[in-house]
Amino acid sequence: MALRPWNSGTGKAAAAAIALTLALAGCGGDGDAASSDGGRQTINVAALPLSDCAMLYIARDRGLFEKEGLDVRIQPIQQSLQALPALAKGQLDMVASANYVTYFQAHEQGTLDIRIVAEAIRAAPRMMDVLVPKDSDIKSVADLKGRKLAVNVLNNVQSLTMNEILEKRGAGRPVYRQIAFPQMGAALEKGQVDAVHAVEPHDSAIQDELGARVLVDGASAPVESIPLSGYITTRQYAAENAEPLAAFQRAIKAAVKIAAEDPSAVRDTLPTYTKVTKDQAESIDLPVYPPTMDSEQLTRLADLMRKQKMLKKPIDPATLLVK
Repeated sequence: MALRPWNSGTGKAAAAAIALTLALAGCGGDGDAASSDGGRQTINVAALPLSDCAMLYIARDRGLFEKEGLDVRIQPIQQSLQALPALAKGQLDMVASANYVTYFQAHEQGTLDIRIVAEAIRAAPRMMDVLVPKDSDIKSVADLKGRKLAVNVLNNVQSLTMNEILEKRGAGRPVYRQIAFPQMGAALEKGQVDAVHAVEPHDSAIQDELGARVLVDGASAPVESIPLSGYITTRQYAAENAEPLAAFQRAIKAAVKIAAEDPSAVRDTLPTYTKVTKDQAESIDLPVYPPTMDSEQLTRLADLMRKQKMLKKPIDPATLLVK
């Protein structure tokens, strides 16, 4: 499979990537190492409006970055691959909630020499589900064979994990269709697809608004607890900014500790950067926010990619960790 990081397959994604580059240029991103602003080191981070990024916002809003002498500036994006060109050009320093599949592929193909600064999330029960209309004739995963299933990005982590679930259950594969998370509910309602693979907070929103039915937990065996996304930078940036990245890691770890001791911290934060309402935030199913990186778990994902031919050669995630 050939990765096309500058084009997700839709004009909208390409336009978004161009808009991101222009926005970053306006912010002064010029490829230099972390700049100093009033004595604080500036780190420019692209982030998605998903629960993956909760620790980033908790760290910012609770002054954890400032405490570490950092000025973390967040640039919202809709798909993590949209940030790949800007990261490669040095217009971005890091991508939060970067899905590992896209970035492992970019690393393998030489598009980007990546380094993993911290894990963002691992799969947890009910945090991503395959949903069908409440009156759908699809009653089991076996009924998905040949039907249209929406995923955020083709040939990525959703189809990767879903294929494993289907294989374990002896079921055939659906026909995957690329639809951005925010548009999945409308596509399902209009009958443009037969099912959607939605993650929180979109998962709960589609269930609430359409009465959609959960067909299967997308984080169930054999992909339970698998790493899904992380904070990713480049080898060059990591080599030139060891101290700022160590400070960033400490701030994220402190945010994870806050969330572990008080999950309401995550639920209170979600409505501030996503479209999820306060009421929805109270009930959505949260992912696992790992306090430390685990190369063995990341290898599990890389091996799965290799099995499904999303990688042509093995990748050792242990060599990519920023320590």
